[in-house]
Amino acid sequence: MSSLYELTNNHETVLNMLYDENVDEQMILDTLESIDGEIEDKADGYAKIIKELEARRDARKIEAKRLTDSATLFDNRIKRLKQSLFNTMKQTGKTNFSTNLFTFRIQKNGGKRALTIDGDVPEEYTKTIVENDTDKIRQALEGGEKLPFAHLEPQSESLRIK
Repeated sequence: MSSLYELTNNHETVLNMLYDENVDEQMILDTLESIDGEIEDKADGYAKIIKELEARRDARKIEAKRLTDSATLFDNRIKRLKQSLFNTMKQTGKTNFSTNLFTFRIQKNGGKRALTIDGDVPEEYTKTIVENDTDKIRQALEGGEKLPFAHLEPQSESLRIK
């Protein structure tokens, strides 16, 4: 059986045969029918493989979600245990000690201190952010306007297998 690449080339060859007056019309039809049948068989094979891969992908996504949910559960339990230990150490004043297995210490976090805004901020402490109005640009282009700073890309295509 031919590859899709070969079948595509064969299809183009048959189309070129249509312009050749010396080629019998029945020969063109027979050749075209055999190529179309091969393409359909190849397409079925491709579709089977695609469907199998989609099923495996979906199963892995489900398993990944299950594992992510499980990891999130562990994260939440870790946070609660750390917060409980932190609160106990703060309440008892025992903020630095060691055991045979671990060392425990409460210390200040690094990085910038948290900032809370308590009221209206004067203009000298504000930023103005300019953002493109893409909806307005798209509407103008779709309405037929020519804009030197923007254009619409051609509509993309994709294969659908049902």
